[in-house]
Amino acid sequence: MLFSSIDFLYYFLPCVIILYFIVPNKFKNFILLLTSLFFYFVGEPIYVLLMLGTIFSAYVHGILIDKYRGTKLSKIFLISSIVITVSLLGFFKYTDFFITNINEIFNSSIALLKIALPIGISFYSFQVISYTIDVYRGNAKVQKNFLNLATYVALFPQLIAGPIVRYTSVEEDLESRKHTFEGFAQGATRFVIGLAKKILIANVLGEMCQDFRLCDDKTVLFYWLYGIAFCLHIYFDFSAYSDMAIGLGRMFGFKFPENFNYPYISKSITEFWRRWHISLSTWFRDYVYIPLGGNRVGKWKLYRNILIVWLLTGFWHGADWTFIVWGLFFAILLMIEKAFLGKFLEKLPSIISRFYLLFLVMISFIIFNADGMGQAIQDIKGLFGANGVPLINDITLYYLQSYLVVIIIAIIGATPFIKNAVLKLKENEKMRKVINVLEPIVIVLIIVATTAYLVDGSFNPFLYFRF
Repeated sequence: MLFSSIDFLYYFLPCVIILYFIVPNKFKNFILLLTSLFFYFVGEPIYVLLMLGTIFSAYVHGILIDKYRGTKLSKIFLISSIVITVSLLGFFKYTDFFITNINEIFNSSIALLKIALPIGISFYSFQVISYTIDVYRGNAKVQKNFLNLATYVALFPQLIAGPIVRYTSVEEDLESRKHTFEGFAQGATRFVIGLAKKILIANVLGEMCQDFRLCDDKTVLFYWLYGIAFCLHIYFDFSAYSDMAIGLGRMFGFKFPENFNYPYISKSITEFWRRWHISLSTWFRDYVYIPLGGNRVGKWKLYRNILIVWLLTGFWHGADWTFIVWGLFFAILLMIEKAFLGKFLEKLPSIISRFYLLFLVMISFIIFNADGMGQAIQDIKGLFGANGVPLINDITLYYLQSYLVVIIIAIIGATPFIKNAVLKLKENEKMRKVINVLEPIVIVLIIVATTAYLVDGSFNPFLYFRF
């Protein structure tokens, strides 16, 4: 069930809100867990058992880690928990990838298992791992109430595509959280903004990217148009989901961490990954990079740590060589910036460093979205006219005219310009009153517009559901 669907918006969510707020506080987690399991069951009936099994493993291991704290058994139970969770993730997500590569290397014919990928397994697996590690480190109290732990992992706003919420971020909220009309209104507003980003911008750009793939008459300009459009599409698609997840969490009294902070205004790859998919990059920092020694080691070990983290980051995104190459691409760029380029970029005019960042990120996402490395290389060559295609033609001009407005809106929306402008206007008391009156009207208009798009049956996938 998609957040941006009629079923979710007009059936599931209203029912959940009504049930949630009419029951006493002691039953609210039960309602959230029950409705979250139903939410997951609609899309993955069988794999609900897999998720519950993963939660039960984390619950038992957390108790055992805490019980034997300070002994070798505590570490053994931590390792056991991680091995079980990673093994389940590896089996369901990567088995066919390894079989395919073994067959190619050894010319064997091992049959593929063709296992369906459980939706959201990469996200909830990382949440479970972070929980048991934090209990072991003493950063989180062990949760002895299975209902509360299950609610944390299965909570439908962040279950399918993040953000990756740490147990420590919601530990207190699980036990006792405040519900206010102001908090609910803020959450609803954030959700609607995310919905607009998804339906009115991300989906439209996604259609253009799909049209590019189907077009047999490409040009150099069309390759550039595709590269720019896909960068904007993946940002608005994923950040929209995060906005909706954060908004939904706020409606139910939870405060989820921010996942994006205008990454396309960055001046380096290092800064970009402080702003893009923040919950994932900080997860790898805290649970892989720092335990390996972080940057407190020698130069070569530092490069080793970066390489390991980004190899895992790429592999986390999917069982395909394009994702691995994508991760290694960022690893190389980060190592170069650590070695010498970072200091050089700081001295350059910001416009140059920003173009450096945007160009390399565009190349990375072309690799990310390609169906195999052959297509990725073809797409990158197309940017420079190496495919023997013309510079421009009538078909390209048609697509440019059709999508130029939404691309311009997306470029502006990918910067803090609108946010800063509104905050500046609110400094004036009269303008603040006007904005306060206009805001609910705009929200209603957005709901009407997005509903019209959904009823029309427009292009509406979520890119990160495949992870």
